[in-house]
Amino acid sequence: MFLLLSLCVYVLLLGGEAQDRAALWRDNDRSGRCHYSFTVPSPAEASCPQIGGPEVEGLKARLTLLEVLVSRLSGGEAMDADAPSQTQSRSQSRSQPGLQEALNQALGERNLLRSEKERLETELEGLQRRLGDMRLEIENLRSRPCPPQSAVPPPSAPLQDSSLLRTAGGSRPMSHLIGRPNNRGDSSSLRDPAWGFGVPGFQELKAEVTEVPAPNGQEDATGCGELLSVGEPVIHRKTDTIAGKYGVWMQDPEAVSTYGPNMVWRIDTVGSDVRQLFGYDDLEQLSKGFPSKVMLLPEAVESTGATLYRGSLYYQRRQSRTILRYDLASESVAARRDLPHAGFHGQFPYSWGGYTDIDLAVDEGGLWAVYSTSKAKGAIVISQLDPHSLQVKRSWETAIRKNSVANSFLICGRLYTVASYTAPNTTVNWVYDTVSGQARAAAIPFRNKFRYNSMIDYNPAQRKLYAWDNFHIVSYDIRLGRRQ
Repeated sequence: MFLLLSLCVYVLLLGGEAQDRAALWRDNDRSGRCHYSFTVPSPAEASCPQIGGPEVEGLKARLTLLEVLVSRLSGGEAMDADAPSQTQSRSQSRSQPGLQEALNQALGERNLLRSEKERLETELEGLQRRLGDMRLEIENLRSRPCPPQSAVPPPSAPLQDSSLLRTAGGSRPMSHLIGRPNNRGDSSSLRDPAWGFGVPGFQELKAEVTEVPAPNGQEDATGCGELLSVGEPVIHRKTDTIAGKYGVWMQDPEAVSTYGPNMVWRIDTVGSDVRQLFGYDDLEQLSKGFPSKVMLLPEAVESTGATLYRGSLYYQRRQSRTILRYDLASESVAARRDLPHAGFHGQFPYSWGGYTDIDLAVDEGGLWAVYSTSKAKGAIVISQLDPHSLQVKRSWETAIRKNSVANSFLICGRLYTVASYTAPNTTVNWVYDTVSGQARAAAIPFRNKFRYNSMIDYNPAQRKLYAWDNFHIVSYDIRLGRRQ
């Protein structure tokens, strides 16, 4: 205290100029003790060589405390900022399976759209080629002289063969221009009656077809031809239970003596353990629902791709690519073999699903398998099988996407595909010829009367298509011929 008073007296003695600018400070030090400080501006020195003093030390202490608080706050904020990101990552990890599933579904839809685009482009190319051919033919017709008026029959003149104006089943009228000779052996007079109204500038180009007669005992011809038309479905039976929503029914085109050619076989394929094979003496007994034979197959059947040939049932074993040959006479498995690289159990089905990865079929050429592989990337592969050993004899890889068509069948070595299984009025939209190795677009009308067709097969002995359409066992008459 004495020091403080002495300092005050000394300052008063220095002069009156500094009296009104003197200041007394009181502040705590770092340990919390109170300190007094008295400051007087120097009358002579403008600045001090060193800056110091208790107030500076106090400011430093406060700044240090502030830095500590700021560091703590910034650390907490960082931790708080990390917490939402961790929560978000956990929520993302929880939602990752759902996102992956949605991504897979989007990729699948993209692949379907790409395949449909490829199909449409191929069909467009075929139509453009046909349009070019028609233009050339029209130019040729224009360059030729018109026939004389006397050669044109009157409008009321009937056609020589009116039975050819409709397809099998009477479903759709065909062209009036049928390339078939009249009684004089000349087909030039078979013209559309509409041509009788005046002299035409040019004649409309029409496709000509020639019927192929069915083989008989005196002919060596196979009677093969291209599919020209499919008739209306004929109903043989409606199944009674939900197990019959879809299935497969067959007749052996080359039956052995144990069971005759009239025997009808049926498998209801709804369920996870399909083993029952029902046999009926004929179509009448099938319609009545009275089986004469019931067999329990040793291994379960996969889907609707089974077929009958030469006294054996050929079918795909459930959840595998194994093909079984079940001998009906001995009621035992006579052969088994894996179909090389074939997809199974939903890898490459038809568009309706149903695990239809492997579809077995029979035509005039023997036993076939329709399927796909990973190498083919979902495109249809056709293989001809040895009916005894089930070994693959030869294979063809097509450009037709298996999941873009509803079903398929083979006639005379040609694969035909159906566009839709639900549309009541759809078409046979693709034909692949195993002889030429070429595919072409088609537009043959086909009826799904009950709007859920799960099986279509060809019977070469009956010359019919067998189908299973939403609880209904049906057949179709067909018409074969040669395209010109």
